[in-house]
Amino acid sequence: MNGILPLWKERGMTSHDCVMKLRRILKTKKVGHTGTLDPSVEGVLPICIGQATRIAEYLTDAGKEYEAVVSISFTTTTEDAEGEIVEQDSSFKTISRSKLQKALEQLTGEIEQTPPMYSAVKVNGKKLYEYARKGEVVERPIRRVTIYSIELLEESSVTQFEGEEITFKIRIACSKGTYIRTLAVQIGEILGYPAHMASLVRTKSGTFTKEHCVTLEHVENAMNESKIEEIIYPVEHALTQYPSIEINQSNEKQILNGQVLPMDDLLKEHDKIVFVKNEKALAVYIQHPEKPDLMKPEKMFPLEQ
Repeated sequence: MNGILPLWKERGMTSHDCVMKLRRILKTKKVGHTGTLDPSVEGVLPICIGQATRIAEYLTDAGKEYEAVVSISFTTTTEDAEGEIVEQDSSFKTISRSKLQKALEQLTGEIEQTPPMYSAVKVNGKKLYEYARKGEVVERPIRRVTIYSIELLEESSVTQFEGEEITFKIRIACSKGTYIRTLAVQIGEILGYPAHMASLVRTKSGTFTKEHCVTLEHVENAMNESKIEEIIYPVEHALTQYPSIEINQSNEKQILNGQVLPMDDLLKEHDKIVFVKNEKALAVYIQHPEKPDLMKPEKMFPLEQ
């Protein structure tokens, strides 16, 4: 059993919970997820099975899309609705649509974020949430992430938002490593109020969207009915973002043996290329790190895939 299972992770479960349940259902240990989702978050979680675990990092590194509800009202220890309130503003607020749009534009592009204390980022070998649970505060590394777009999903007829608590829904396309709850806090900071992320759904991960996804119950039923192949996508589906080249008689043996090859022009425009045979991926090649006129295999896939 090799391929990618696009799972719709339900609220209340950790990503690790999903992996453990799938190992039991699929009767295989070679199962791995492609990017942690907090228990309070639901959404797209591609699961790699068998040989597909070789490309799990590609899916983890791929861009993500989310839909989030931001609350302008109070901040919390976790930056979402689960934590304890740190700062609250109960005053009646009025925020114009244009002011909100400008705040979103200000956070589009490459930005800096400081990971929340309640996160899995490691500092001195320990995860930040381990420090937080003991009441310890440590210096957190600032990271640079890319926000490709932020779209306000409220009706265009709404020209201003008002109330003691203001909430609005946004869609975010971003790079790996982005904390949407931190982004919610940053939006509040620009607007001049404490804020947190009220809810979050991941709607896309790499090439997979909600439309591709199945639930754990669906997976279990498919296994019982011997229809599991119908819901598992081939490795190639996750590689469609890279250009592919059909191997030929002159290079087939070299590629199958994982040899270094002369640089291909496509690698001047893309960071990876995929060599295929009869639409099956055989190898992913990247530019040689020390010899710019050559390329080397980064991932190899056996022919029996």
